[in-house]
Amino acid sequence: MVLTEQQNDSISELINIAFARTGAALSDLTGQRVLLSPPEVSMHKTTELASALAQFIPGEVASIHQVFAGPVGGDALLLLNYAGAMELTNLLVEEKSHTLYLDESAREVLTEVGNILLNACLGMFGNLLHVHVSFSVPRLHLESLDSLISELITDERRYALVVATAFEVRDSKVSGFLVMALSVASLDRLLHEVDDWENRQL
Repeated sequence: MVLTEQQNDSISELINIAFARTGAALSDLTGQRVLLSPPEVSMHKTTELASALAQFIPGEVASIHQVFAGPVGGDALLLLNYAGAMELTNLLVEEKSHTLYLDESAREVLTEVGNILLNACLGMFGNLLHVHVSFSVPRLHLESLDSLISELITDERRYALVVATAFEVRDSKVSGFLVMALSVASLDRLLHEVDDWENRQL
């Protein structure tokens, strides 16, 4: 399935609204000015996701994973490569970690970043698209990209909406991806609601 140019633009605009809320919330939380760069949206089959992301996220990946359910249901994830996850936590906290691994404090920071971002995006469904979803508590996972993707590939979750962005903090950028794995029915419903939202803007 390929997004039309209008659908791509509409989803990008909706995600950008959620990103602005995320940046404001993270700025308030950390005392740092946090911006998220404009999203770049693409659609992939879940079976093609590993090859689409491998060049950007080599090696181990840090993911904050949240399951959501309702008229639109699926898996939402924030993905960062391990070095990016380390850098982002160091940028957001006062005391830099000098370890080469994500300690408990860094994991809590990452989980909260993912929580704020995923809640902003999933909350957007309810606020702007009038599709109310419930979502689970986010979980942080550290694993290889292949392992992560293999867990997403099911008969249900056939498509993945991939949103590339970057966190901008203290003149530094850390790239990441928002991934939403959806069933055909959920994707159809999402695109239908996006089209309706676009028509209401006219």
